[in-house]
Amino acid sequence: MSETESWLERYEANHRDLTWPWIYWAAVPMVVVGTVGALWSLPVPQEFYDISPLLNWGSAFLMVTTVYYFIISVSIAIGLLPFVMGIAFVHMWLPGSEFSAVRVSLGLLLAGIIGLWLGHRNKRGFGAIIEDVQTIMIGPAWLLSVLYKRLGIPC
Repeated sequence: MSETESWLERYEANHRDLTWPWIYWAAVPMVVVGTVGALWSLPVPQEFYDISPLLNWGSAFLMVTTVYYFIISVSIAIGLLPFVMGIAFVHMWLPGSEFSAVRVSLGLLLAGIIGLWLGHRNKRGFGAIIEDVQTIMIGPAWLLSVLYKRLGIPC
């Protein structure tokens, strides 16, 4: 068994008895988008802006996450590239829109955490939510791996 398979099985073991899996599946992307948005909104050093106006804590987090995905599994990384690029696009678009980027991000984060709680309600409750937030970028990879298994695509 590869390290990636072992890692995905451990994550899956903690998510086998979800109360409402469909809420959990919606909550994971909301937490990710909200977290990246919160990071995106933080002030950055001038050196970041000198490198690129798009370089900030959120975009740096997405870059590191993408590298991590490629390290653990090329097929998962390729499958998650549209998701990661979509997150970046949303957070590049938000400041120019009529919506407050901080409010949208915090709203998604809060809604996602409530969704995680509802998904884990019969299980370990708040402890499971804390664990999910700590492993925030593993959730999308696990969700994609579940889809890959159903489609017969190797992780």
